[in-house]
Amino acid sequence: MKKLLTEKFVKQSIINWLFRNGWGTNLRVGELRDKGVDIRVRHNKYSRYFLIETKGEGIIRQSMEVAFIYSLGQIITRMKTDGSTRYYFGLGLPESCASIALRRLPWQVAKKLLLYVFSVDKNGKVKLYDWRKLKAAQRK
Repeated sequence: MKKLLTEKFVKQSIINWLFRNGWGTNLRVGELRDKGVDIRVRHNKYSRYFLIETKGEGIIRQSMEVAFIYSLGQIITRMKTDGSTRYYFGLGLPESCASIALRRLPWQVAKKLLLYVFSVDKNGKVKLYDWRKLKAAQRK
């Protein structure tokens, strides 16, 4: 039986990626039952923040679809900014859920909302998809 990727594993993999890519100041990580985003982090050099909602992998395909939709709803309802700082928003998903996001999340929406998809594989490798990569994936 395939080992499922937990939300904790997805979250830690994304945090490791963020630190390697210039994000790490003021890191705040929410626990499973905490309110608010799962990861909030500031760029090391610029006044920019990433707010990321993460999900783990489900046993059946329908649960992966639900995880994508649920995480999208959560991050959208948390898109309140003060206007003085630039915010980026992300969905941190296992590869299996991220593949659904790549198909279903309109690239135009991702562009307008500064919404990114973090895809985590079973080895903890993270791929970041911006609106351009979403557009390219949806053309195939």
